[in-house]
Amino acid sequence: MPQYIGAVDQGTTSSRFIIFDHEGRIAGQDQMEHRQIFPQPGWVEHDPLEIWENTQAVIQGALAKSGIKGSQLAALGITNQRETCLVWDRSSGRPFFNAIVWQCARTHDICRQLIAEGGQDRFRETTGLPVSTYFSGPKIKWILDAVPEARQAAEAGDALYGTMETWIIWWLTGGPRGGAHVTDVTNAGRTMLMDLHSLQWNEEICRILDIPLSGLPRIVPSSDSVSWGPTSEQGPLKARVPVCGAVGDQQAALVGQACFEPGEAKNTYGTGCFLLLHTGHEPIASEHGLLTTLAYQFSGRKPSYCLEGSIAIAGALVQWLRDNLGLIADAREVESLAAQVEDTAGVYVVPAFSGLLAPYWRPDARGVITGLTRYADKHHLARAVLEATAYQTRDIVEAMNKDSGVNLSKLKADGGMVVNELLMQFQSDILDVPVIRPQVAETTCLGAAYAAGIASGYWSGREELRNNWVEDRRWTPNMEAALREAKYQKWKAAVERTFGWVE
Repeated sequence: MPQYIGAVDQGTTSSRFIIFDHEGRIAGQDQMEHRQIFPQPGWVEHDPLEIWENTQAVIQGALAKSGIKGSQLAALGITNQRETCLVWDRSSGRPFFNAIVWQCARTHDICRQLIAEGGQDRFRETTGLPVSTYFSGPKIKWILDAVPEARQAAEAGDALYGTMETWIIWWLTGGPRGGAHVTDVTNAGRTMLMDLHSLQWNEEICRILDIPLSGLPRIVPSSDSVSWGPTSEQGPLKARVPVCGAVGDQQAALVGQACFEPGEAKNTYGTGCFLLLHTGHEPIASEHGLLTTLAYQFSGRKPSYCLEGSIAIAGALVQWLRDNLGLIADAREVESLAAQVEDTAGVYVVPAFSGLLAPYWRPDARGVITGLTRYADKHHLARAVLEATAYQTRDIVEAMNKDSGVNLSKLKADGGMVVNELLMQFQSDILDVPVIRPQVAETTCLGAAYAAGIASGYWSGREELRNNWVEDRRWTPNMEAALREAKYQKWKAAVERTFGWVE
């Protein structure tokens, strides 16, 4: 009998493969970074073929390091950077263009035209989303408009489009030789093309964006009892393993944190930062700048929805400090650098590198550093970089409390940045609620494993998953209320300085 579940985490900066046992503990893993391609300011691309090569390599690497065979896996799940998308040739698998990354702002003109014709919220009632460069639909349109070969193939029915889980699943299940062309509801819900209620592609929006329906993948549950296909014995697993789970990375973390009841919330601190609040089986419209989106759908069950606050730049700001400014050699050094001072000396960093997402939705914003004096040094800047993530999270929580009518009482935290204890303590201080880290911080990959494991019968149901969740560390507020509010008001003033930099 298979003893493990495997999950691919195709993230913004790297691809990982993690093998989990029945208790949700990590039995093996491997990870590889891929190139970040910046053709011009505000544009971000990835090489999809490099990502597929890396995915195969990390699967093989995790198996080799752990001594586990592919045949010992009960099923395979996928989680991914959600809005990043590409267009490729149906018969060869060759991409017509690099994948356009969720952070990329190149569709600004497309979105501005859509807004001019019908307002930023013209599709919100149908999709739960404002018109924004963030989402996949305008990115697909950009590729089809910019690459004549892609448009010609799309019109002839020879092109396929999809987000990164669609690309990986297609290759894992055969690629040009009958690979499954599917996307789960959480990823489809981030394209700005899916009807939030019917869970089907909206033909009218596709017509407006001039995206032929023939290239779109079939929309499926996040955890599907009908396998989309087995992996090939010639592939990286060297075994036929059913692929039957797919969840966008932030919703995967919600599942991995066992947030299965309305009112439960988690925040993932990764390249970006994403706070999701489970709202039940009916979508709740946001009036304060949040997204209404799918939380997940288990096969045979009604979909669950959530409110989401999306922050584009969190851990990526630490990378910027490392790669662009050279103030640190390793991302882990930022905490020790920041810990050498008590505060930021009045310095604030607002990382609106390609605009601001929730709750502002300002594509015209650009990053600023405010409050600089001769007293400020690299230690204050490092601390301001960390605090920026906590302040952005406070912005989201403020909006979420207003939309839901219930104040957040605790926050489950996960993602790569939760090892940074200075950040976690400041997050608790600025929110005035406890922040809780689970024992298994890799909840994104775990959520994809759970989706595949429930579909395959490896786990019996959600109660079994709840029992796997164990608290590791808790931070509680330790800041005076007057200081908390004074700091936050200065942050709001800094945010206002970012507006209007791009026409």
